Amino acid sequence: MKRFALILALLAPSLAAAEWVKMSGMEITDALTGRTLVYLNKDDPSQKVDTIQDFRASGATLYTFKGRESWGYWRVEKDQYCSQWPPNDLWACYGMARDGETLRFVGERDDISDAVHFD
Repeated sequence: MKRFALILALLAPSLAAAEWVKMSGMEITDALTGRTLVYLNKDDPSQKVDTIQDFRASGATLYTFKGRESWGYWRVEKDQYCSQWPPNDLWACYGMARDGETLRFVGERDDISDAVHFD
């Protein structure tokens, strides 16, 4: 019995690991529309970074990195978040997942950005 308890104790951290759930287009729209996200530090997810993004219901989005603002556009297409940043006219799309209050953007090459609601 003690051995079983020890095994459970050793496995507990992995059992508490993130449980990412893929988001549908409607869930993505609900999570982003009219909201502001703050992005998390990739090396230490408990720390927020100096990057926020405001998702307007009009489809405009304001990305602010260390005080520098950049306006673009966003939309949801085929269960993905998509964005366009002028002067580029190409749209980049990302799958999204959620673990509790944390949102995850996953790019084509599995590049990942995590964020939480700022407001």
